Amino acid sequence: MSTTPPRRRTGQNRVLWLLDRLEREPRADAVIDALRTGIRSLPLGSGRDGLHGRWLGHPVHPLMVQLPIGSWLSAALLDLRSGRSREAGLLIGVGLAATAPAALAGAVDWAELHRRQQRVGLAHALANTAAVGLYATSLACRVKGRSGAARALGFLGLTAVGAGGMLGGHLAYRQASGANHAEEVPHVVTEGWHRIGAVAEFPAGRPERRSVDDVPVLVVREPGGAVHALADRCSHLAGPLSEGTVADGCVECPWHGSVFRLSDGWNVRGPATAPQPAFDTRIVDGHVEVRLRDQEPGRPGRQTDRRPGAAEEGAAHGHRS
Repeated sequence: MSTTPPRRRTGQNRVLWLLDRLEREPRADAVIDALRTGIRSLPLGSGRDGLHGRWLGHPVHPLMVQLPIGSWLSAALLDLRSGRSREAGLLIGVGLAATAPAALAGAVDWAELHRRQQRVGLAHALANTAAVGLYATSLACRVKGRSGAARALGFLGLTAVGAGGMLGGHLAYRQASGANHAEEVPHVVTEGWHRIGAVAEFPAGRPERRSVDDVPVLVVREPGGAVHALADRCSHLAGPLSEGTVADGCVECPWHGSVFRLSDGWNVRGPATAPQPAFDTRIVDGHVEVRLRDQEPGRPGRQTDRRPGAAEEGAAHGHRS
């Protein structure tokens, strides 16, 4: 009797292989560029931030798609029984009416993504467009009394919705589209004050990049002497804020234009929906020190300043950003 352990399968999942290939496929890039330009040029004004979900604290598109998906799934359940075509048609109509605002919210988010994310997002949109077409045709068949064809088209539409949902899940969870890319900062930066450089190393009004526990930190010293520090990687898609523009007490991300207030990291303008982690600052012996603001007290971690009287000295000479 052989005691050789069975060989473990290490081949890549076929679906994931296809999705990874889709991310790298450049043939639709010209279409993506044209669509992105058109979406960015829409005269949405302050409504653009509303569609991004800045008011909600995370993208609003996943919330808005619940109505059409729920309506169409309910319609499919009714279609499993004969004689319920009229009620199913009502639900299909509700779902179709809800697709326009949901699609617009998704489009404004999609226009501010990385290229690989946009490739998957385009396929996601095409699958959902196919679903809308199938459901619209299904509704028309119901009006004409062709219940058999209407039900078949409805089930095909639900299949297309499922494919679109799978692509949307890949976009959100595998590619981190819409995720807060600064969320890990409070879990990585250790408790206490961290010295990041001499005051002279921070020219007034110019963004500088430093590191605390391997976390990049944006540091800006105002002409009046106050020092502000924020997590450097933009919460939208991890853009380097230290390479952005500082004006009117804010910093603008160079990648997609999100604007954050230097004093507390608040996201003044999207597409970012989450604020930046902010640091308290102080000046001790001519050096700038930072401490993550609102850090949970008592969390294990090294203290970078254990000198007796350091806290009092910092309070006498420092600033709170």
